[in-house]
Amino acid sequence: MKQFGNVYLIAAISIIGGGLFGFDISSMSAIIAGKSYLCYFNQGDVPCTGPQANVQGGITASMAGGSWLASLLSGILSDRYGRKTAIMTGAVIWVIGCIIVSAAQDIPMLIVGRVINGFCVGICSAQVPVYISEVAPPTKRGRLVGAQQWAITWGILIMFYISYGCSFLEGPAAFRIPWALQMIPAIVLFIGMLFLPESPRWLASKDRWEECERVLVLTHGHGDPNSPWVAREFQEIKEWLDIERQSKAISYFTLFTPRYINRTHIGLFTQIWSQLTGMNVMMYYITYVFTMAGLTGNNLLVSSSIQYVINVVMTIPALIWIDRIGRRPTLLIGSSLMATWLIINAALLGALGTSVPNGVDGIKEAKVKVTGSASKAVIACSYLFVASYAPTWGPVSWIYPPELFPNQLRGKAVAFTTSGNWAFNFALGYFVPPAFETITWRTYIVFAVFCVAMTIHVYFMFPETAGKPLEDVTEMFEDPKGIKWIGTPAWRTKNYYSTAVRMEHGAGAKKAFSHDYSPERHESVEPEKIA
Repeated sequence: MKQFGNVYLIAAISIIGGGLFGFDISSMSAIIAGKSYLCYFNQGDVPCTGPQANVQGGITASMAGGSWLASLLSGILSDRYGRKTAIMTGAVIWVIGCIIVSAAQDIPMLIVGRVINGFCVGICSAQVPVYISEVAPPTKRGRLVGAQQWAITWGILIMFYISYGCSFLEGPAAFRIPWALQMIPAIVLFIGMLFLPESPRWLASKDRWEECERVLVLTHGHGDPNSPWVAREFQEIKEWLDIERQSKAISYFTLFTPRYINRTHIGLFTQIWSQLTGMNVMMYYITYVFTMAGLTGNNLLVSSSIQYVINVVMTIPALIWIDRIGRRPTLLIGSSLMATWLIINAALLGALGTSVPNGVDGIKEAKVKVTGSASKAVIACSYLFVASYAPTWGPVSWIYPPELFPNQLRGKAVAFTTSGNWAFNFALGYFVPPAFETITWRTYIVFAVFCVAMTIHVYFMFPETAGKPLEDVTEMFEDPKGIKWIGTPAWRTKNYYSTAVRMEHGAGAKKAFSHDYSPERHESVEPEKIA
């Protein structure tokens, strides 16, 4: 079967796996405030008030619960059968989950279907970044892996408008049709992956060297088997694989050895902090927030959809400039801005809001209401919050963890770090509806404190990995001149280059690296000049 080697096409197909997560987010946020959903899954004595707050939290969080378990198991699946096979398995699982969800007769059946959907999202969210990072050249790795976040934003936007269109239907069809349509992208993903190559680094780990070299020629050498880029990459993979095999057998426990514990904590907290920004809370429960701002009916859904458009549009700058700006500055700027908007929203709702004990329009999770200018300011800050997250923590949280670990450990490591994302996604999905009901506007303060904490953590502990070969990142963490168990201090890593690059190019390492380390230039660059 013919395989495609264009790295942009490879990324475009594989990131559909990320888009499935986006579909799930807005399939809930656009539907949970709809009359058809509230009436069909009603639990209270009052008709059409929907599930109780803690039950709705459980419904929403059930997908993340499945994702947490599957993300851990995905490392074993991926290491044994390949990155490509793992992603295709996820696509099949998603279709099964969609069938159950769209046919749900009661809340338990809905939860089971969402847990199964979560299995797919857990596998794909962990292994798509690994797959792309192992196929892409360093100069393009950031934007290609970050495209997963863009796919998530597109999934959210597309599914929201599908759900919005179906909201005008009467009866259960209003939510069954959008939930059933979710299986279409998974089918496209499965078929598309048939025409993509396996990860060259995974092939190398299985001693399938001829296939590894063919994939490198296809993806990095533009079909030229004599490409110096291919020769260098192939040799580097071989050397690092030999080093890794000299160490003891790789398992999840390896992540907690002194050699890797710092990388593990950084990768895990990248995913945890991404959730503790509160962004996915805004995605799932934005209708509650805008209900507190006085929006109702059609205006509520249309205004909520604007944030999804902002999410898509504002992710684009990250895809263009993320490899130039770097990971550290992007994360620091994002968390600082998000803390600002969260504090402002808390102040507006706390100082100018009016308490509504029974909930605005009967929605129990919206017990504070603001009007006039304060209402507009809450909506504006919500949009600004999304605009701050989309080009920063959104894409970087997927780009960063795969860059931290060596080849043999990457599959399990990213699976473990991604499990942190889903564990906290589950906790927050379950916690937020009761939080809005009990501590109301103070929920914003909780997330603002998290944003301040992550800013401090990133500055002191998160090194710069942008543009560095994956093998050189390992050397940076194990720099004998650095801090024990940490390596080069995080704030000094922007201009760090491997020993080989520094010895060959000296003071000109940065220039040589940024210009020569590119497959597009291999025709005019001497092999020994490629750094």
